[in-house]
Amino acid sequence: MGSILLLVCLLTNPVWVVKTRLQLQNPQHHGRPYSGLSDAFKIILKDEGWRALYKGLSPGPFLVAHGAIQFTAYEELRKIIVDFRRKHNSSSDNSSDLLTTGDYAALGASSKLAAILATYPFQVIRSRVQQRPSTDGVPRYIDSRHAMEKTARLEGIRGFYRGIIANLLKNLPAASITFIVYENVLNLLKRTRKD
Repeated sequence: MGSILLLVCLLTNPVWVVKTRLQLQNPQHHGRPYSGLSDAFKIILKDEGWRALYKGLSPGPFLVAHGAIQFTAYEELRKIIVDFRRKHNSSSDNSSDLLTTGDYAALGASSKLAAILATYPFQVIRSRVQQRPSTDGVPRYIDSRHAMEKTARLEGIRGFYRGIIANLLKNLPAASITFIVYENVLNLLKRTRKD
């Protein structure tokens, strides 16, 4: 499993570097602005070399684990609710009869919240390390450790959660909808198999 995580990180990190830099572009950056994805790749390789595409690699495995945390939290929370309802409602043994669409929405949002809270600091560190160097060509953060130390020293714990409200507003409703659809399609498939 560890080697798969590492492979995913190695393959996707260059894309994350380019994405981060395109999002953070402003007129004060060194050199001309990137005009798009391929232009960003070319300029990064020309100005900084291939190693720049792997900045922020060390937080990567923690971020790849985000989905595993979310699905594990979802399943564990789901079991708790189903067990509780079974104790108080002996009329049904089928877990799909014990949970409503509202339950799926709440479980989806709760599990996403757990995953975001666990992994968001790594996302902040990765983004900070992946920033384009300033006009003098010097990066603000040397590596992930430097970014963590500087963030903790200058901003405290709040620095590791900068922008989390926007992230939650975007991701919690999406997770709720995803799990509503997932569970309802799964229930539909189970019913059609029985018929």
